[in-house]
Amino acid sequence: MEASIVLSRIGLAGLAVMGQNLALNIAEKGFPISVYNRTASKVDETIHRAHNEGQFPLSGHYTPRDFVLSIQRPRSVIILVKAGAPVDQTIAALSEHMEAGDCIIDGGNEWYQNTERRIHEVNEKGILYLGMGVSGGEEGARHGPSLMPGGSFEAYNNIKDILQKVAAQVEDGPCVTYIGEGGSGNFVKMVHNGIEYGDMQLISEAYDVLKNVGGLSNAELAEIFTEWNKGELESFLIEITSDIFRVKDDHGEGELVDKILDKTGMKGTGKWTVQQAAELSVAAPTIAASLDCRYLSGLKEERESAAEVLKEAGLKEEVGSVKSGIDKKRLIDDVRQALIWKGGCIIRAVFLDRIKKAYQRNPNLASLVVDPEFAREMVQRQAAWRRVVGLAISAGISTPGMCASLAYFDTYRRARLPANLVQAQRDLFGTYL
Repeated sequence: MEASIVLSRIGLAGLAVMGQNLALNIAEKGFPISVYNRTASKVDETIHRAHNEGQFPLSGHYTPRDFVLSIQRPRSVIILVKAGAPVDQTIAALSEHMEAGDCIIDGGNEWYQNTERRIHEVNEKGILYLGMGVSGGEEGARHGPSLMPGGSFEAYNNIKDILQKVAAQVEDGPCVTYIGEGGSGNFVKMVHNGIEYGDMQLISEAYDVLKNVGGLSNAELAEIFTEWNKGELESFLIEITSDIFRVKDDHGEGELVDKILDKTGMKGTGKWTVQQAAELSVAAPTIAASLDCRYLSGLKEERESAAEVLKEAGLKEEVGSVKSGIDKKRLIDDVRQALIWKGGCIIRAVFLDRIKKAYQRNPNLASLVVDPEFAREMVQRQAAWRRVVGLAISAGISTPGMCASLAYFDTYRRARLPANLVQAQRDLFGTYL
């Protein structure tokens, strides 16, 4: 009598580091998983890691057919490949061997409208679809990510137990919930990434002001960020920033941070957030400013040339004159207060809990700015915020994120704006057209 074949509970296709790590996380939690990649060496690598990291229940497959047929029905297959055409190609290769009731889960950073298109396309074959945001990077994928699944609720229920086990675990439960229908999971992840663009920009501006106006060393910056991470600014980004300042250059003097090229890369989710905000007529100035700064950072040669030309034209650095009268201790505290309200800890659970409570108090709350608790703190901290921005402007240090945030606050809080003149101009144009 032949032995029965043991089928996997779930499958994962796409074995770059994120895919490998998520597959190993699933397997480590006790769920048998099948893995597949077009490049066979990636399959071998994942099998090797599963063996070395704990004899996890993971099996490798080398063709789409063998991979799909190794999974128990109704089949659930996660795909983690580059957004766009590669996702469509992977869906085509796998769906050929899938049946009605099976599900595809796209775990990449995908444009939400692509997800909605794919939902309709695979639905013609009776296949279910989820677009699932995965946050936490490579380490998060391996040890506990935040998961944002959207699309078919039936498909979500099929793998709910798996997602709840592999997600990051916090005091009030696992970091996963069903977001909603269509591309909502991808939409939430897109906004999350946009906020992160803003966070990173604002932290870099705080660094710039403290280093170039305050004259702080990397060692001092490391201590300050470590201290901040113990209080109200506690967050992943503040924590890793404190670590970055301590990394020595193995091939030279000083710290590595000073040797890194000031030219920032990006993958596109920040741009999508700004585009979607514009489509919805929603002001998102801090995220837009962070995006502009990444574009400008890419113009390294132009910036170097501009610095030389303007220096020859007589432009003098103002940092030195501003530095001389600086109260270092006050500057550090002002920057801390300014950073809080520009998003430095906005994706921290404690801060999110406060946002949640504000909307529980008033489900129709138009903005956190008008929540009584947040309004009080904004008023208390705005003076520090203005001092930091004003000091940076005086010193010729660009703080576009902080300035954009402050301009938003000052615009939103005014009962009357000069928009009446803009409208009058528009009205007058109309008489000439």
